[in-house]
Amino acid sequence: MFDAWTDPEVLKRWWKGSPDFETPLAETDPRTGGAYRLKMKTPAGEIHSVHGEYTEVRPPERLAFTWEWEGVPGVSQVVVDFLEDGDGTEVVIVHTGLVDPTAREQHEQGWNAVLASLERELS
Repeated sequence: MFDAWTDPEVLKRWWKGSPDFETPLAETDPRTGGAYRLKMKTPAGEIHSVHGEYTEVRPPERLAFTWEWEGVPGVSQVVVDFLEDGDGTEVVIVHTGLVDPTAREQHEQGWNAVLASLERELS
C-alpha cells in the first residue's frame, strides 16, 4: 500500500477525484525533504494541481507531507498511516491546517473520492 502512494506510475492509475478524471502528472521523491507534485484533469479539461514536501517517510507505515494547491494560498499538512488490518491495510488520513469549514468539507470529499479510486484500482 505504501508503494501505491509513492510510485508515480501507480499513482497515475488511482489518484483521481472521480472515475472519469485523468492523472496526467505524478512526480514523487519519497524521502524526507523530497518533493511531490500531482495533477488531476477533469473531463472538461480543468487541471487541479497539488504539490508539497515530504516531512516524514517511514515505509511501510507512514507518509507525512505538506499540501498546497497551485494558485490557492495556504499550506496544510497531511499524515497518512498504513495500519495492518487482517489480510489488508487500513489507510488513515489526518489533514490539518485547513483554513475554514468549507475547505475541510471539500478536502473530506476529495479524500473519500481518491480513497474509493484506490480501492477500485487495487481490488
